Amino acid sequence: MRVAALLVALALPAGAQQATLLTDATDTPFPSFGGEWALTDHHGQARTQADPAGRVQLLFFGYATCEAICTVALPTMSDLAADLAAEGIEVAPLVVTVDPARDTVESMGPALATYAPGLTGLTGSEESLAHVRDLFHVERTLLFEEPLGGAVYAHGSHIFVLDGDGAFLTLLPPILAPEAMVEIVRGYAG
Repeated sequence: MRVAALLVALALPAGAQQATLLTDATDTPFPSFGGEWALTDHHGQARTQADPAGRVQLLFFGYATCEAICTVALPTMSDLAADLAAEGIEVAPLVVTVDPARDTVESMGPALATYAPGLTGLTGSEESLAHVRDLFHVERTLLFEEPLGGAVYAHGSHIFVLDGDGAFLTLLPPILAPEAMVEIVRGYAG
C-alpha cells in the first residue's frame, strides 16, 4: 500500500488533491478515482467501467491517432500487457480518447493496431468523455489548432490500474521502468 501511496503522491495530475503516505490502514488521503461510465469501443461495442472478462484494466487518456507522447505511452501499455500475458496474467489495456472528432470508432482500431497491438480504443460523446475524464481527474486543454490535423490537446500521461469491476487500484507514472510496471500490476492481479 505504501508503494501505491508514493506513486499517487508523485504522479497526480495538476490540480488534484495531493496524497501523503499512509500511516495506518485506516487513513484515506487519496483523491477519489473512478466510478460508473459508459463508452463505445473501437469495435462499436458498448463498454462500461467493468471488464466483461473480469480482468485487471490499464486505462490511459490520450489519442489513438497521436504522433507525439501517445506513441510512447501506448506501445508501453501494449508491451506491459504482452509481458503480463507471457506470465499468464491477462489484462485489458484501454485508451480513452481526448478527441472524439479525430478518434472515431472507425479510425481507432487501425491506428492502435499499427503501434500498440492489443489495446482497445474507447470513444463517445463529448459529454460522456468529459464525465470519464472528471472521474479520473484528467484535464484536457486545447493547446492549438493544427491546420492538417485539427485540435491538439494536452492531456494526462498516467496509466490507471483498475480491477475487473472498474475500481481504482493505483496509477503508473510514465517515468516508471517497464519492469516496475509489470511488478506493480502483477501484485494487483495475483
